[in-house]
Amino acid sequence: MTLEQKITSKNITVGVVGLGYVGLPLAVEYAAQGFTTIGIDVDENKVNAINKGKNYIDDVDSALLRSVVKDGFFRAENHYKSVKKMDVIFICVPTPFTETKDPDISYIIDSAEGILTGLKKEQIVILKSTTFPGTTQEYVQPILERKGFAAGKDYYLAFSPERIDPGNKTWNTSNTPTVVGGVTKKCTKLASLVTAQVIEQVVEVSNPKIAEMEKLLENIFRSVNIALVNELAQLCDRMEGIDMWEVIEAAKTKPFGFMPFYPGPGIGGHCILIDPYYLSWIARKYDFQTNFIGLAAETNESMPFYVKNMIFREISMLPIAMKDANILMLGVAFKKDVDDTRHSPALRVMELLLMDNVRKLHYNDPWVPQVRVNGSTLKSKKLTPALLEKMDVVVITTDHSDYDYDMIVKHAKVVVDTRNATHHVKGKKKHVTVLGDGRK
Repeated sequence: MTLEQKITSKNITVGVVGLGYVGLPLAVEYAAQGFTTIGIDVDENKVNAINKGKNYIDDVDSALLRSVVKDGFFRAENHYKSVKKMDVIFICVPTPFTETKDPDISYIIDSAEGILTGLKKEQIVILKSTTFPGTTQEYVQPILERKGFAAGKDYYLAFSPERIDPGNKTWNTSNTPTVVGGVTKKCTKLASLVTAQVIEQVVEVSNPKIAEMEKLLENIFRSVNIALVNELAQLCDRMEGIDMWEVIEAAKTKPFGFMPFYPGPGIGGHCILIDPYYLSWIARKYDFQTNFIGLAAETNESMPFYVKNMIFREISMLPIAMKDANILMLGVAFKKDVDDTRHSPALRVMELLLMDNVRKLHYNDPWVPQVRVNGSTLKSKKLTPALLEKMDVVVITTDHSDYDYDMIVKHAKVVVDTRNATHHVKGKKKHVTVLGDGRK
């Protein structure tokens, strides 16, 4: 039986290294389709949870996870001993940046080293972690080929970027088109075939670098356009009488040539904040400066400072000292209706407030029961009219769907709305300041 036949007949074992927001949904998809699937993660808590059928990712169906574990299609391990049993291995590990904003691909390197210990002929290795162009061929391939194997002949290597959007109820792992670029044509063909077993549409590209750059383009496109509207929102606040949110609503009536993006307190999550710096780093190796992209990243990273100043401006008009002001942050997840706080701009705003001697800082988030900010653990307060009335300023940093904005506006003394979440609230809103609404 050829490898192609083994794939299409589901007579293969699938390995997934990294069981987070990308890896776990992918592993469950394969297991649900009847593939024997083994997950690898260094976090023993995740491994133990999975093997008990317990879910920790909102985008994964808990009942489905329990079912595939119970039926023996999926198990997790915290070592690489089972690599030699796998026919395809996906690398889905984090790719953060350092304090100096240089890429940190140490998790990819460690994964490749782990796979090397059990690498065998006819295996397919697919890197999915977002990274800079060249990572697959210049870092992963040399490690795997220390065994004397050649990509495209003895084993098969490709890059296929993840396209996970946490909390998205429409687009998920299976129905979101994905891109695959192999080191050779046969690598692309086999990686595409195995990917197509759980993903409806697979787009093949010439090589891994194309796929790696494509992923950066996706996220940097968003970064640049978010920076544009963030900068214009600040301008509208200065000009007075121009509501940036109304401007965007008007512009998006054009049926071509425009795509709406919206202002906010900054950007968060794993990719959009980090990817411009991955590209800038690799560009410097070619004596090229990504000035435009860098400026956009700086604009987005400056937004928490702008929001902090909005809060301070409101407090300055109250008969209370800054250090004595009660401030309530609503939402600390990086986007609405998820529990993901990675690089959340809300947390950055909180850090800045605490650094500037704010002593009475509170938060509520129905998705996040507690957070660590500046070394301290804060717990989510129960959102009630009494709590709102006690606060001097209420700041909407994440526009969760289950917030009652009518109640918030009614009972809060002052509201700083960074998401235009209160736009549907009727009645008097003189005490509500919206980012970019052009009101002084």
